[in-house]
Amino acid sequence: MFKKIAVLNGDGIGPEVTRQSVKVLKAIAEQFDHDFQFTEALIGADAIDKTGSPLPVETIDICVDSDAILFGAIGHPKYDNDPTAKVRPEQGLLGLRKALQLFANIRPVTTYTTLHFLSPLKSKNITGVDFIIYRELTGGIYFGKKELTSDGTTAIDECVYSRHEIERISHLAFQAAQKRRKKLTLVDKANVLETSRLWRKVVQEMAPAYSDVAVDYLYVDNAAMQIILNPKQFDIILTENMFGDIISDEASVISGSLGLLPSSSIGSKTALFEPIHGSYPQAAGKDIANPIGSILSTAMMLDHLGLTEEALLVRNAVEWTIENRFVTKDIDPVNFYFTSTVGELIIDFIHKNFFDRVNNENIELRKSTII
Repeated sequence: MFKKIAVLNGDGIGPEVTRQSVKVLKAIAEQFDHDFQFTEALIGADAIDKTGSPLPVETIDICVDSDAILFGAIGHPKYDNDPTAKVRPEQGLLGLRKALQLFANIRPVTTYTTLHFLSPLKSKNITGVDFIIYRELTGGIYFGKKELTSDGTTAIDECVYSRHEIERISHLAFQAAQKRRKKLTLVDKANVLETSRLWRKVVQEMAPAYSDVAVDYLYVDNAAMQIILNPKQFDIILTENMFGDIISDEASVISGSLGLLPSSSIGSKTALFEPIHGSYPQAAGKDIANPIGSILSTAMMLDHLGLTEEALLVRNAVEWTIENRFVTKDIDPVNFYFTSTVGELIIDFIHKNFFDRVNNENIELRKSTII
């Protein structure tokens, strides 16, 4: 299979974790006789420094011409600490979502038994947690009209949703529920917001077409509480842009590390895959960032491309490294392995599929795991 993949390294630790994902995809291509063509493009603070724009036109063109997009991270302290900056790295990602109509952000939330000690929640409450958040990504308050009165004392952020925007992501969420445990939870604030009442009305009208899926409804404040009290109750969570942004970050703490969680953003013609963590500039260039979120994002990419066997192999490789405690500094601050070492281990697993024993001395020296 031949596929064109756009690689947007971005800022901070983005290039480091993305580098490991590209290596993993190359290993998959070699193992399964695929041909992946990688083309790098600029975005974020790196793009501003080099071109003056957080999203150069060339980047959009490369993405449009690709079958999938691998994205690193975005953001830089010099912009974070300057609220008056007119051009900001985040505009690159928001602009890319809008330009490519990446309307559905999908975030799986799972846990690993060996890492339960990292979670702020009790182990008995998170054992078996496995749900996916479907967040609408191109509408709502983030893209609504924004105004500040001339005297600077009143600000307005408009929240707008259309039936079409709600239906297209709801179809994806219902279809995902049909393939899983057949339960969908709509998170809204229908007791207060007119947009939420439209969300609820549209989902209620769509539900009979998916009669095998049980649908329930939670106000966002209750949903935020339930994600902590009993996360095992959820299968598919469907919600609007801002609510999804908040509860997906909340849910990410269940696993114990932001570095573990992947995501995808699906559009009508292409899709983007990225770890949920930020650019973490303090760790940039130190080879200590966790590449797992990025690598699991490549597994989501492989699934999206119809390569399910390949995706499963990547996930098995990740689970093997975690079970054997080959983890980065965010998980084990004392006995940790480097970003590149974890990537090499996963690549070795892909090539060998299993290990009878591991040469730990070689791993510590950041060498191959060949015995």
